[in-house]
Amino acid sequence: MPDARTRSQIALLAARLMYDRSESEYFTAKRKAARQLGLENRTRPGDLPSNAEIRDQIQSLANLYEGDSRTHNLRAMRLEALRLMRLLSPFRPHLIGSTLTGHTRRGSDIDLHLFSDHPSAVTTLLDDENLPHTLERKRILKHNQERIFTHIHLQTRFHIELTLYDTSKINYPFKSSITGKLIERASIAELEALLKSEDPDIDLDTAPDEDRFTDTFDRFDLYKTLLEPLEHVKQKPLYHPEGDALYHSLQAFELAREQVSYDEDFITAALLHDVGKAIDPHDHTAAALDALQGSITDRIEFLIRHHMDAHAIHTRTLGHRAHQRLQSSEHYSDLLLLGEIDRSARTPGIQVCTLPQALSYLRSLDTEE
Repeated sequence: MPDARTRSQIALLAARLMYDRSESEYFTAKRKAARQLGLENRTRPGDLPSNAEIRDQIQSLANLYEGDSRTHNLRAMRLEALRLMRLLSPFRPHLIGSTLTGHTRRGSDIDLHLFSDHPSAVTTLLDDENLPHTLERKRILKHNQERIFTHIHLQTRFHIELTLYDTSKINYPFKSSITGKLIERASIAELEALLKSEDPDIDLDTAPDEDRFTDTFDRFDLYKTLLEPLEHVKQKPLYHPEGDALYHSLQAFELAREQVSYDEDFITAALLHDVGKAIDPHDHTAAALDALQGSITDRIEFLIRHHMDAHAIHTRTLGHRAHQRLQSSEHYSDLLLLGEIDRSARTPGIQVCTLPQALSYLRSLDTEE
């Protein structure tokens, strides 16, 4: 069993991986940290630091690097959560996670539980309020039983994740994956009381409007919201031996950047071509185009719409007329290149950049224009 010093080293390195958002899951961060320290073959799962130990280290890093701005950011996140909870009050919203407990760090999400027997009721309300969102259904195998979780992602100044449960779960005793105890959660009234206890002079009838959802549309935030769930999309090994859909997308990004390093449209299409797999795996192309509507150029739209046709061209299974229509497009050669990259981005184990690094690169190209 590793000594306390080694356990602390693993916890600190895992915390750095999560604080930098290189990893999003505690267990993966622990194993990666142990591997980087050369301890992977000398530790068992029970020897690794607990999630709570890592969370404490993350909070220490946040305090160190963010200082007073962290307190202001936490208040803004709670006000944002309150505003959305009031909007979604018919669905008995509860705030959970780091925004409630105060364990926030740079880039933390706002996590809410909602209760509705019909997810469409929630999405319709969001549509009525002109709040762009994406729906994700995540399958998780736990204790040999498959469970399906429904999430709705929104991007304002913060990333917000809504987890939907049916109304029979309103009083369900949810347990924390970090502490193993019942999770802390707050209703609208309880969040208002928390904010009042921290600032008795705050006017909660107007304060949320001071931190209202930003009117500035940032397409890169939308891309991040759509790409992150791909990490949990496992693909058929026969066609994708490399693993999850995010890893594949980052490989495609790297290959596109090598081929045409300053072509923002093409590199963006390579990174985003499979985002629909986390929304509707049965028609991922249509799902991607619906989610990206208004945030991509006509050229990117063409490449994503027809990226599966590029494979049919390669295998000579695309109909003659359909092929002729594509050949008449000025983007035909780009489509063939995207197809080639899509087929090549399937190598297990190679090093790729992180999602934040990929989006940062695209932002730099956008700035240069």
